Amino acid sequence: MSQVKENDTVKVHYTGKLKSGQIFDSSLEREPLEFTLGQGMLIPGFEKAVIDMKVNDKKTVDIPVAEAYGDVIKELFHKVEKTQLPPEMEPAVGLGLASRDEKGNEHQFRIVEVNEDHVILDGNHPLAGQELVFELELVEIK
Repeated sequence: MSQVKENDTVKVHYTGKLKSGQIFDSSLEREPLEFTLGQGMLIPGFEKAVIDMKVNDKKTVDIPVAEAYGDVIKELFHKVEKTQLPPEMEPAVGLGLASRDEKGNEHQFRIVEVNEDHVILDGNHPLAGQELVFELELVEIK
């Protein structure tokens, strides 16, 4: 029976959890995730965990911060005056915002603090700084 190797296209069912056990994503109620290894589309630890699996194999893997979304980067926190926000916006912690830089690239932010005259935005991935646990089931090797 063949095993997953670099550059294979695979289908995987997964459930992603925080170390606390809280589920943050799962494919179990939808189609399995299909991807080609080595294209950098997924976090490195997820791709590494799938290598050498066979169809119908199941396993649970711990993915350290460095192989997930990395450490929280302080420089990605920004203080923004409320006057710079759209006038119809009611800022609230957890609210997501998108912004374009001078080159036209879009950046995603979350409001992490609301003050009287300003908000603090976080441009880190929401799972940055977190060790993750994935339950994996290899469905298909194409």
